[in-house]
Order: sequence, then structure tokens, then C-alpha cells
Amino acid sequence: MSERRAFAVALACGGLAALLSAAHAAAEPRVTLLDLPFRVTQLRDAGSEAALAVTTAGLPQLPRKAGPVAVVWGEGGAAVLTLSGNRIAVVSLPLDAIEGLTVGETPKGALPGTRRVLAGPVSAYLSGPSRGPDGRPGAAGVTLRERQTVTMSADPKPVPVVTATVPPGSGAVFSADTLRPVEIDGALHLLALGEHPEGTGLSLIGRQDGTWRVRAETPSEPGPLALAADLPGPTPGAVLVRGAEGRLEHWSLAGGKPTRLAQGGKGGDGKGADGKGFAAPGAVLGSELVVASRDRAALAYVSLKDLTERARASLPAPVGAGLAVLGRQVVVALADGRLATVQDGDAQP
Repeated sequence: MSERRAFAVALACGGLAALLSAAHAAAEPRVTLLDLPFRVTQLRDAGSEAALAVTTAGLPQLPRKAGPVAVVWGEGGAAVLTLSGNRIAVVSLPLDAIEGLTVGETPKGALPGTRRVLAGPVSAYLSGPSRGPDGRPGAAGVTLRERQTVTMSADPKPVPVVTATVPPGSGAVFSADTLRPVEIDGALHLLALGEHPEGTGLSLIGRQDGTWRVRAETPSEPGPLALAADLPGPTPGAVLVRGAEGRLEHWSLAGGKPTRLAQGGKGGDGKGADGKGFAAPGAVLGSELVVASRDRAALAYVSLKDLTERARASLPAPVGAGLAVLGRQVVVALADGRLATVQDGDAQP
């Protein structure tokens, strides 16, 4: 081979390597810190009561058509996060404005530290402070308040509300974890965690024969359990994080009958590609789950099909108040009060 040809081959190989390197770099999730003048202690996603209140309050600071928003606040301020193209825009708000709009998140009688959920005419919250079999705080029931339809008339009249309380079962309590609404076969259901003497499982609350009740449960197992994410859509489901090792479980809720579709991560051992487990919180992003690592120091992108981990983004501080998805970006409230966005160009649509 002549020197000129050898040089050309080397140059081509070097260019190919550079392209491969650039493609690999582009595939890595990118973490960016947002500049906020206050420490974030609370974050609410687009499906929360706080986000609904903000977008319907007619605040002049917000764009006329803001689209999905997330809301953050702390001791020194508040802000609404909106998606402007591919960029997260920060709209500052007075703290008292947010406090006024979120004052009803924990209604009278609700378990302290939990929030109610709103779904059409139904509001639901954990009620009746109690203790679980292991002594941890829990709730003795889930209270549902449903607004009834009113016949239109010239005279104003109060909207009647029907209230029902669903117990978790004999010797059990509901975990002190915020409820999640999910639609199954066109009907509203609620997801809660039920703590029994034999362990903890996922409880599916729905209306049966006209009465709200626990319709179905996943098998209870000893050890900690957290609901990482609910999965809306034609085939509704839920992803749980079980055990001290942080094992993922993907459950289908179709037909109101929980069925486990997958568990664990790579190799089916409940661990991610680097041998570490996972922790709540999590959120759905296309066909993937974005979920905190077990030490909460990173976010992992996990396939909902088989729970294998594709990528992981290291964070500048552990996950704190939670996370939210806006478009293709994940907003993360960090434990030190900072706010970060994570964007991954390979996230599956």
C-alpha cells in the first residue's frame, strides 16, 4: 500500500471513529441546571391539581396557550415551567399566589403530608390517620367525594355531593403515598398501596355494583413497596418498585385484573445494567420509564416492554421533591433545592 493510500485509509477510519464518537455523545442524556432565585421544595407535574389550578386561574404572567405545565415553589419563591419549543421556560410567580391556588391540596380530614387527586367530578384523598402492621403512619380509608349532576334552572342551587369511604381490608391500612387516578374500560379507578400483616401490594379501587370498593389487589409481599408510575392509555398499568434492592415490576390493569407483565431489569434480577436497583419517583416518557436509581443520584431510562435499562444520567445531587415530564424533557427537583432538566435524544417516542 502506498503512503498516500495508507494516509487516506487512516483518515477515513479516523473520520468514522469521530462520527461514531459524536453519535455516542449525542445519545448520552444531557443534564442542565435551571437558574432559579429560590430553593425548590415542592414540584407538581402537569396532571396535578396545582397545575390545573394554575392553568385555569387566568394568571397574566402565563402565555395564553401555555400547554402542559409543571409548578415549583419553595420558601423564597414560586415558578411555572412551560415548554417553549424544545426549551423549558420559567415564569416567576409570587409565592402567595401559588399558596392560594394549592391550599386545597390537603383537605380537612386528609392524611397529613398527602394530597387529594381530582378526576372529573370525583375528588379522592387518604383519610383517617392510622398505623400499619409495622407501626408506620398510614390511612384507614380512601374518601371519595363525587359531584352530582344538577338540572338546569333559573334559580341557583347547590351542587349535591355524594361521599364514600373505602377501607383497605381487615388488619390493613393504605400507605401514606399519594393516590393515582387511572381510567380502565372508560371508568375511573384509583391506585393505592395496601399494607397487610403479610406484606404490601397494589390496591385497585373502583366502582362495583354502584359501590366504591377495593376491586382487586396484587399479591402482598414483605418489604418496602412504592408506586413509581401509573401508565395511562388503552392498556393501563402501573410500575412498582419492590424490596430493599429496588426491583421493578410492570403490571397491566386491563379489565380491572392486575397481571404482571415483567419484573426486574437486565437479566431479570431486578437490577439495572450496572447492578444497581431503582427507586420512586418515576414517569412515563413514550415507550420508556424514567425512574430514579436506588441511591437517587441518577435517572435511568428503562424499557416498559422488558424493563431493561438503556441509558442513565448522573445528577449533580440526589432526587429530592420529585420529577415531571414536559415534552421530551424531564424536570427534576434535587435534594439541595436546585432544579435540573434531563434531555435524551434517544428517548423512545
